[in-house]
Amino acid sequence: MSRKKSMVELHRVGVEEYRQAAKLPVTVVLDNVRSEMNVGSVFRTADAFLIERICLCGITPQPPKPEIHKTALGAEESVNWKYYSTTLSAVEELKKEGYVICSIEQVHDSVNLKDFDVNAYNKLAIVLGNEVKGVSQEVVDVSDLCVEIPQEGTKHSLNISCCAAIVMWHVYSN
Repeated sequence: MSRKKSMVELHRVGVEEYRQAAKLPVTVVLDNVRSEMNVGSVFRTADAFLIERICLCGITPQPPKPEIHKTALGAEESVNWKYYSTTLSAVEELKKEGYVICSIEQVHDSVNLKDFDVNAYNKLAIVLGNEVKGVSQEVVDVSDLCVEIPQEGTKHSLNISCCAAIVMWHVYSN
């Protein structure tokens, strides 16, 4: 029978060691995400996959918040983040820094996630949208590409924290 690994066996690093570790050249941009629990989940996943930073935009809650902390389990202290009053201002800054802007959205001419070659880009900014409205059209309009997660069921979308995890895993594993 399999035995769960202990914390020592998992070889987890502390916050300072994590901050010094090499990160993927990937920034996650949250476009008006309203739920603190979704934000916390994105922080926790970003920590797991060595994402370099998160941009919190518009109405997206910022740490310290109880529900962010509850789901992030402290990852809001390890992952770098910055707040922007608008998602467009974050995207404009990232473009100046040489990031390719990739919105995760269902649009005409989107790239299927299965076909998304993350290695074609040196620096990638992944934009994830509001729980109801998705990525705003104005952000889609300035994006370099849009990627869509294939879905077969009756629902047309995934929860933002699930979507973030799927996309970050894809980026990390490629």
